[in-house]
Amino acid sequence: MKEKVLKIWPEINWIKDASLREKVLDCWIYAIENSVLSPEDLEKIPFSLLIKDCKISFMNHKRTCVKLAVEMAKIMKENFGDEIKIDMDVLIAGAILIDVGKLLEYEISDGKLKTSNAGKLLRHPFSGIGIADRFHIPAEVLHIIATHSKEGDLGMRTVESIIVHHADFVSFDPFKA
Repeated sequence: MKEKVLKIWPEINWIKDASLREKVLDCWIYAIENSVLSPEDLEKIPFSLLIKDCKISFMNHKRTCVKLAVEMAKIMKENFGDEIKIDMDVLIAGAILIDVGKLLEYEISDGKLKTSNAGKLLRHPFSGIGIADRFHIPAEVLHIIATHSKEGDLGMRTVESIIVHHADFVSFDPFKA
């Protein structure tokens, strides 16, 4: 399974800290092994069941979000220099993990992908935290998972979380229309 996950997630190798990189990989392996979806399915299924006739795949959206977050962080560091501190490993790990919980939200009913009852009750930021905590992902990354979506709107966000949050919505909102 490790090779299959690395095939769909080569960005995991952008994480320089070997321990964090392995933990992120383990989270995705666990999520896939406990999902109705395969790694290959993630390249085909729509990134959101909330968007009618969504043609953008889950992995296309995910890769776009990670790349946007990394590029935003690079530009911010280039322009703001020492005035801003961004932990790139935390940012990348967080961007890769924000939707890992979605794999536990789905069921297949009558041959169609649907949100399960558990998925309706516990949205992916919560299930994602559960998965990530199981593998001792650092609190800074858990924070990004917890605050990347609307659930995080009432709380404080770290710089890394702000960047990932906006990268996620920049690659989501244009398709809502």
